[in-house]
Amino acid sequence: MSADPATDELLFTQDAAGIARIVLNRPQARNALTFAMYEGLITLAGKIEADAGIKAVIITGAGEKAFAAGTDIAQFRSFTTPEDALGYERFMDRVLGSLERLRVPTIAAIAGACTGGGAAIAAACDLRIATRDARFGFPIARTLGNCLSQGNLNRLSGLIGPARVKDILFTARLVGAEEALAIGLASEVVADAPALEARATELATLLAGHAPLTLQATKEGLRRLQEGDAGAGEDLILQCYMSQDFREGMEAFLAKRPPRWTGR
Repeated sequence: MSADPATDELLFTQDAAGIARIVLNRPQARNALTFAMYEGLITLAGKIEADAGIKAVIITGAGEKAFAAGTDIAQFRSFTTPEDALGYERFMDRVLGSLERLRVPTIAAIAGACTGGGAAIAAACDLRIATRDARFGFPIARTLGNCLSQGNLNRLSGLIGPARVKDILFTARLVGAEEALAIGLASEVVADAPALEARATELATLLAGHAPLTLQATKEGLRRLQEGDAGAGEDLILQCYMSQDFREGMEAFLAKRPPRWTGR
């Protein structure tokens, strides 16, 4: 296993099976994210995108108390101008967009608090596994008094629908793991942190063995639909049907053997 930490507060590893792990590593602050950590996520997204050996990504928080308890609020004290506010939200859209647009599947492995910016990161991932004590939310109506960007609102409403987004934001409540599962905010719930690590690894391993172009086309097609682009997606169709992998899949199926995917 290779390690390449972006900073001590943002850890990155990659194993021989093609599974990359990003750990939000500020357990003393419930993994609240600094601007440097957000910048690091953009950098790591670029690294992952450029590495054909990476097949799946797990994002998690250090410790068992929090996935991430939002942005480190102390950083907002310097905000005094309209550009401070607009620039921050544009920056966050870049961060979340860099994760959402990754060609490989992403799994958020969530224990404890998953709020604010942490919940936004989890929502930008493809799948979310949570422990029974996980709590999701954006309690800004009773804390900071800021708002979510249009990009964040669009992403959340795509997951759980506008009515539930209003419920969560207006009441400023935290959603428990079982409710999150019921409304589609979580895809699975497991017992505890050890079970979370095991299941995230198991799921990432499963996804890493599937046809990468199929996963990539599915991700991109759904992302376009969420952004209001209901076009034919002919480029995605051709990307898959004209690929070596499609030919390999047919031959492997007919020969009753496992396919050997190359992503080409």
